[in-house]
Amino acid sequence: MIGRLVGYLVEKVPPELMLDVNGVGYELTASMTTFYELPAIGEKVTLYTHFQVKEDSQSLYGFKGKDERALFRILIKVNGVGPKMALSVLSSMSSDELIANVQDSDVTALTRIPGVGKKTAERLIIELRDKLGQAAKQDLFATPEVLRQVQTDPRQEAEAALVALGYKPQEAAKAIAKVPVSSDSSEQVIKSALKNMLK
Repeated sequence: MIGRLVGYLVEKVPPELMLDVNGVGYELTASMTTFYELPAIGEKVTLYTHFQVKEDSQSLYGFKGKDERALFRILIKVNGVGPKMALSVLSSMSSDELIANVQDSDVTALTRIPGVGKKTAERLIIELRDKLGQAAKQDLFATPEVLRQVQTDPRQEAEAALVALGYKPQEAAKAIAKVPVSSDSSEQVIKSALKNMLK
């Protein structure tokens, strides 16, 4: 598996680029976030990669940092999200913005991404919350800032659980906002939020 490439940039036509590594040209696909940080043609660059093999094709994706690659790998595990949509998501907002929008249940922000409708946005919020928490526990994020962002919060876990039960993200967020901050476990938050909804 190819995890990182260090070479000279010989071509870049979004979303494709080519890297010369010891005389071998590697074709990669990258998000616009990575493209914006690429040096000029002929300059040396380091890219973290994700290598995907299918029955009829092999694809190599390049990322400027480990955190973006980690998010890409998490995104393609979401039901209905493939590499193309994952790159679209990462091209439309930074890693920090994506994490913040997921944690805030901001469906509107996510639907601004090309190809992402309301249902897909809601599914991203539900599935990404759980997967981001798992990734943080497994130390998959490289920078402390991103790691702090995705640390699981009982209130966030509770909100994700309520959405999974069928409540709208806005309804769940509103009910949880009424729960006292002293509630220190997701179970307590869920119970209190459900009581608020039934009033």
